[in-house]
Amino acid sequence: MTRLPIVVAIPTKDEAENITTTVRSVIDHFRAVVVVDSDSTDDTRALAGAEGAEVVPYTWDGRYPKKKQWCLEHVHPDTDWLLFLDGDETPSPELLDELRRIFTPPPGRTVRPAAFDIPLGYWFGGRRLRHGHTIVKRALLDRTRCRFPAPDDLEAPGMGEQEGHYQPLADPVVRLSAPIEHRDLDPVRTWFDRHNRYSDWEAWLEVHPEVREQIRQAKTRQGQLFHRAPWKPLVSFAYAYLYRRGFLDGRAGFDYALAMSFYRWQIALKARELRQADPGRP
Repeated sequence: MTRLPIVVAIPTKDEAENITTTVRSVIDHFRAVVVVDSDSTDDTRALAGAEGAEVVPYTWDGRYPKKKQWCLEHVHPDTDWLLFLDGDETPSPELLDELRRIFTPPPGRTVRPAAFDIPLGYWFGGRRLRHGHTIVKRALLDRTRCRFPAPDDLEAPGMGEQEGHYQPLADPVVRLSAPIEHRDLDPVRTWFDRHNRYSDWEAWLEVHPEVREQIRQAKTRQGQLFHRAPWKPLVSFAYAYLYRRGFLDGRAGFDYALAMSFYRWQIALKARELRQADPGRP
């Protein structure tokens, strides 16, 4: 089978639980598979290498570019197209078929978009969610026409070497229909640990509106209307569980909607704490 003219970049840190499945899902379909690892203390590197992936060490210098932009600049720069996968993500068979249709054009035609948005097939509590809150990632990029923003958030806690919750800048962008499957095999406490860190970053932005505006202009995953809504935890739950029919996913749908609502509550609580510590902040 002809390999797709795409390099897969998998940024990792301590992904031993998931990395074998992820590498196996792509190793035979793409031009190259590169695991960009940040000093994992488990067997991530050995497991990825055993499956045929290239393993590249990465150490963040505390400045921009951060990890994904670094990948755009340094991981197989001879190939224009780069697909980002997390260490717990795999392309669905339908997505592989869709990419083959796109990247096998008839003579005289070429791929024109600068990037592709790809929906996530999200798993939570051991179940594939079919409803509720959905996530779309700008994961497939033409590196010659895309870049990640560099907002003034280096002092913010929570994100570290990874870019925050904003999409890379690209134009034009096309949305694909088939998903990337996001199935984390780690225990659910790691989801809460991760989102506890993310909420630190989000709360910091709430008290630094000038940086938050930079993020908004960089096309965040959140819509502007939601950002301005009061009572975000309740709005988040009602939107995901009722309006988007998360209840059809049973207990997992309820748990996920509640977890995301709790995440919004964390952000608001931490932002209030930061404002109390610095009354001069807006």
